[in-house]
Amino acid sequence: MGGGIAMSLFAVKNDKGEWLGCEAYCDEPDWFKHGGFMFDIRDKAEADAKTYGGHVVELVEAQAKIVVSEEEDRMLKRAKNTTVWRPAAVISAYAYDNTKDPDSEALLEDRLMRAYINGWTVEKPKRWNVKVPLVQAQGGLWFLINASGKLDATYLQDLAKKFSMEEINTWGLQDCERKEVTEDDE
Repeated sequence: MGGGIAMSLFAVKNDKGEWLGCEAYCDEPDWFKHGGFMFDIRDKAEADAKTYGGHVVELVEAQAKIVVSEEEDRMLKRAKNTTVWRPAAVISAYAYDNTKDPDSEALLEDRLMRAYINGWTVEKPKRWNVKVPLVQAQGGLWFLINASGKLDATYLQDLAKKFSMEEINTWGLQDCERKEVTEDDE
């Protein structure tokens, strides 16, 4: 978990699902379907709840989704949809099978449990533009895959192939200079 001090906010809600609040320039609070007062001190909210009715509700910020790999995503979906195994057992077994030491196993299991509870998002695989070695003219050449499915080159980096690490290894381009492509570049 990250550092920092968590600050709670409170509101007053009645049994009809309405929130205690006030329109601009009003003297007395009223009940509204959408929005209302927010209090940073619980005692203030409790005093208004006692005076006007209703009960205090603590407003909690939603947890950030955990970033997981595609393989972890498949396992978490299996854990969510199992009717045979306990979800915690599915996650624990995965962590045990995919780490080399107990500390790493505990950290992986913790991260995946938090993903299971708070929600997750699948990380986008990294991609790179790969430079043709030993070419300096006009800023160099960038590899691409042509219409025939063969390795080719272009001076325009925008036209260069965005290679995955697997593709870089397949084409034997591991020792070439490369530039990571971000979402902004795509």
